[in-house]
Formats: sequence, C-alpha cells, structure tokens
Amino acid sequence: MNFRKKATVLLVFSVFVAGFFPAPSSGESVDTLRKAIDEKGAALRELEAQRMELQKQLDSINYSSNRLSSEIRYFDSSIGQLNMLVKSNEIMVEKLELEVEALVENIEMTQDEIINKKKTIGKLFTELQQRDGENLLTIFLKNKSLADAIGEVQTISDLNNSLLVSLAELTELETELADRVGEQKSKKQQKEVESENMKNRQYILQDQKKEKQTLLQVTKSQERVYEEQISELKKLQDEISSEIEAIETVLRENIDPNLLPLPRKGVLEWPVPDGRLTQAYGRTSFAARNYKSQYHNGIDIGRFLGAEIVAAEDGTVINVGNQDLYCRGGAYGKFVVVKHTNGLATLYGHMSRYVVSVGQEVKRGEVIGYMGRTGWATGPHLHFTVFASQTLTPARPGFPEGTQASRTCGPMPVGGDIDPTLYIEIP
Repeated sequence: MNFRKKATVLLVFSVFVAGFFPAPSSGESVDTLRKAIDEKGAALRELEAQRMELQKQLDSINYSSNRLSSEIRYFDSSIGQLNMLVKSNEIMVEKLELEVEALVENIEMTQDEIINKKKTIGKLFTELQQRDGENLLTIFLKNKSLADAIGEVQTISDLNNSLLVSLAELTELETELADRVGEQKSKKQQKEVESENMKNRQYILQDQKKEKQTLLQVTKSQERVYEEQISELKKLQDEISSEIEAIETVLRENIDPNLLPLPRKGVLEWPVPDGRLTQAYGRTSFAARNYKSQYHNGIDIGRFLGAEIVAAEDGTVINVGNQDLYCRGGAYGKFVVVKHTNGLATLYGHMSRYVVSVGQEVKRGEVIGYMGRTGWATGPHLHFTVFASQTLTPARPGFPEGTQASRTCGPMPVGGDIDPTLYIEIP
C-alpha cells in the first residue's frame, strides 16, 4: 500500500473517531426521558386548562353581593383551584427532575465526545509533527513519481484542514457542555422554587379550608347572620379608611422630591408575574364608591389565589404582619413592607401567606409571598403601595419602622404614598 493510500485510511479512521457516539443505550435512555418529560408537559397543560375553567367560575362570583352563598362558592372554587396548583407544582417538580436527569445523560455524552475529539486532534498533531521538517522539494525528491509527490502534498493539506475542523468542533462541544451544565444548574434552582411553591400552597389550601369552616360556624350557615356581620364590618372599614387617609395626607405633603429617584419606568419591577392592573392609584371610581376616604393609596393587581408575589426591588424587610388579628377584614390583612436603598419603600397587602421576616434582605424578583384575599379585599389581588422612605416613622417598641398606632387595627403601616406607575412598567 503506497503512502497516499495509508494517509487516506488514516483520514477515514480520524473521521470515524471524531464522530464517535456513545453506546446506543445512552441515546435510548435520553429518548425515554424525553418521552416522560413530554408526558409531564401534557399533564401540566391539562391541569392549567382545568384551573382556568375554575378561574372563570371565580370571576363570575359577585363579591359585592354580601351573600353567604357567594362566599361559600368562592371558598369551594378556591380550594379546588389550589388543589390543582399543588398538583401542578408536584408534576413540575417531577418534570424538572427528569430534565435534570436527561441533562446529566447529555453532559456525559458530550464529555465522551470531547475526549474522543481530543484523541483525534492528538493523532492529527502527531502525524503533522512527523512531517514538520519536510518541505516541498524533499517530498518531490523522495517520491518515485510526480503523482505520488502531489498525493502526499494533498494529504498534508487534508491533515491540516482536518485539524482545523476538529479544533472548531472541539470548541463547539466545550461551549455546548458549558451551556448544558448551566442549564442543569438552572433546572435545579427551578425545582427548588417549585418545591417551595408547592409547600406554601399546601399551607394556603389548609388555611382556606379552615376559614370556610370558621365562616360556617360563626354564621351558623344563615344568610341573615352573615349580612349583619357584613354591615358591622362596613362601619369598621370606613373608620379605618378615614384614619389611614388622615395620617397619609399629612405624610404625603411632607415628601421632599429631591430625595426620591427620578420618575422612570423600570425603577421597580412588576410585583405579580403575569398579573393585571385592576385598580389604579388615587381618586378612582371604585374608591369613590367604596372607600370612606374616596382615595386609593396604591394600585391593585389581580391574578389567582396563591399566585407568587415578588419583591419590586432589592431591599430590607422592615415589617410583616396580619391585621386580621386586630380588625378582621378591615385593612391590609397579611402584608409585607420592604425598604429599598433608592428612597422608596413598598407595601404588599392582602397576601394569603408571606415567606419573609423582619430584617431579611431580599432581591428584586424574589418570591416574598402569595396572593390572597385577607383584610379588606373583595377578591384575590395584591394591593401595592409605594411610600417615600423619608416619611416612615422610626421603629420603637411594639411598632416596626413605618407604623403608627391605629385606634382599631393595631400598628398600621403608613407613609407618604406615591403613584407606583411613576416607577413601574404596567404589562
């Protein structure tokens, strides 16, 4: 066999090694995982469709009718929806586990390809090094014919090209490996978030069941008793509304604009992913009809019970509480207040559950709680207020920073409020 034929055999062998693929079982394993992942995805889509149907039922409930039957319908639909959300979280965790497993398989396959590619490059380097001292004249003189000499020159050129191609493929494989390792890390983080959501929604589900039971016990399942309770609650709500507005009117007038960030969209993040604006800031038509103060000191964002609420900006949690312990149905219910370093503070009200504590540092976009209907809320939503930090009262025994004593509802979170839409982009 002449040298040209030997070189051709070497190139064929190199191509074979460069294209080396792990044993078929690895590919089959990935295919099996992919099929299982697709099945989980289909199950998630089906659950989401069912949840949306339940959401339509919830949307059709007339929350302002002050009827016990409507309240029971709300609890039944919410409990059903929460059951679906918990199941969705469970399936999503399983799906992410499968995706991580598939990525592990892909990472191992890519690592094997990298090892084989490096072997190929090593062989090509060795072959080229052996020819490194030969110039064209030497090649032509040592071969018996011109055809053999030209063939050997072509072989060297082919070896060079193969080396360049193999080096480019190695770089691509190493980039692919880094991407897959990064994706694996991201999937593991997503799994942790979904597991946490599942755990917290299970707590919210139990709370809803307890609240329904309490409602039936207190009202003795009688519409008349419920209507009397609503009438008394309305008086309390009017008193609290007037009290808050009286305090915040003064604080609003004390805001120094020079200590605030320049108004622009994006200073704060929208605190409810995929949520929609349901009430604006200020003297809205809803406020005129329903609030004694006729003023709304924030914006309302609607989604579904148990939806994630995230911090609008990096900051420190300065207050968490449950005003239903003082004035059930009369104020913010379960709430969180975060103080930021940009001169602003944000209040998140009507939560079903909060998952942060006073003094905790939070990051923009971090889950701090879940949407609910605690406090004075006609339906599940987030009440989101922006305060000027300069107007917050200092902390003192029994009163966290930014609170003042309320006549009827314990330590009340108050401050000089600002239109949130000056700093936030409405989706």
